[in-house]
Amino acid sequence: MTTFAENQARAQVHLDRIRERGVQHRIHGEWRSSVEGKTFTTISPVDLEPLADVAEGTAADIDAAANAAAAAFADWSAMDGSVRKSLLHGVADGIVERADEIALIESVDTGQAIRFMSKAAIRGAENFRFFADRAPEARDGRVTHAPGQVNMTARYPIGPVGVITPWNTPFMLSTWKIAPALAAGCTVVHKPAELSPLSATILVEIAEEAGIPPGVFNLVHGAGETAGRALTEHPNVRAIGFVGESRTGSQIMRQGADTLKRVHFELGGKNPVIVCADADLDRAADAVVFMIYSLNGERCTSSSRLLVERSIQDAFIERVARKARGIRVGHPLDPATVVGPMIHPVHQKKVQDYIGLGQAEGATLAFGGGSPNASGCYVEPTLFTDAHPDMRISREEIFGPVLTALPFDDDEDAIALANAIDYGLCGYVWTSDVTRAFRLSENLDVGMVWVNSENVRHLPTPFGGAKASGIGRDGGDWSFEFYMETRNVAFATTRHHIPRLGG
Repeated sequence: MTTFAENQARAQVHLDRIRERGVQHRIHGEWRSSVEGKTFTTISPVDLEPLADVAEGTAADIDAAANAAAAAFADWSAMDGSVRKSLLHGVADGIVERADEIALIESVDTGQAIRFMSKAAIRGAENFRFFADRAPEARDGRVTHAPGQVNMTARYPIGPVGVITPWNTPFMLSTWKIAPALAAGCTVVHKPAELSPLSATILVEIAEEAGIPPGVFNLVHGAGETAGRALTEHPNVRAIGFVGESRTGSQIMRQGADTLKRVHFELGGKNPVIVCADADLDRAADAVVFMIYSLNGERCTSSSRLLVERSIQDAFIERVARKARGIRVGHPLDPATVVGPMIHPVHQKKVQDYIGLGQAEGATLAFGGGSPNASGCYVEPTLFTDAHPDMRISREEIFGPVLTALPFDDDEDAIALANAIDYGLCGYVWTSDVTRAFRLSENLDVGMVWVNSENVRHLPTPFGGAKASGIGRDGGDWSFEFYMETRNVAFATTRHHIPRLGG
């Protein structure tokens, strides 16, 4: 394991390289400044110091990228799936080669601890390998027979797509969207979050070095209300894949309405973890702590609501508190750090405002709530007890290291508490009773449930939420369903009588 000082030195080398070349758009295989010459400065949440100047795209830059994607679509979509498979495996190889650089840049750009970003970079390579292997069969269809007719059903890439990715673990989440789009035969315009734009440049570099043709994968930086809106409204863009907050998803849906955009949304969550009295309480406590405090609590699948059976409430919460108090808050490049700074001062204030709101609503601040480092955007791991279901800290997504504990009396009570919010991304159930596990998981109004586990992803399975947590599913064949159109061709096998309407 490398030391803190070694990580800092290596990160500085990579940052110096980024600053020297500048952070520009990549359109049709060319680095470009913004048409209007605009730039913005991205800062590190560690110390609020500038990291790099970034080209700030507007509608003109999006137009150039969308047109490039449209021009490249015919050749890329017609390419044999086995060739795309080879190219995408090359992208995966490039990610592995530069995984150290990716992780270091992500840590200083997002504030996420290096211990998690190192794994996230490798996961990006796994995403490309998984969908690369699926590329040759992406169009596979089926033949069905009807009286006097044979039907041939197959899938075809939908066209150029826009991918808008978030600021939390941006590299990995970008690969989760872009890899299946490219494997399906679509071309891509990627608009990364303006708060963490740096690793997007590395991904497009890797892709083109692996042989992805110019125009197939384009990158435009900029703000959501300008570049993002232009992408969602552009007539050449057939679909939008978006990861972010629910309110922004609603805006994108409105913006894409005139051009009848297909949309796929991975949105927010206020996910319950239900801990029953018969659970393995030590493992459950480890999972609760991991799923709310790792990645700074800045992930959609965080278990931010602890629903614990009343008979074990005090003992279990104390167990969680004991484990959480040992969490290291510090510089994200320190290998010992678990919780780094929040992404930006505005988001830090949002999280701190919710902590103040929880106290004002009457919940008990069991521990945490402070900001241990005034030079950056730090928030301590925080736990609220004595909360009520109607409190805002019990219902609204905080997206930080803040856990709200609520007791339940029986399974019906737990289900009612879990479902009584706008979100429905995922849930976690801890019990040693298999029948109880089925009963609870089948009645949760969410897209995903993990039983006796933290969030362990199996890539072929569907990922996505219900209610305000999203539209559509990623993973395995579900990703291709979004990026492809289904076409049926019916062949007559007998001479059908065709009715004459005149003559």
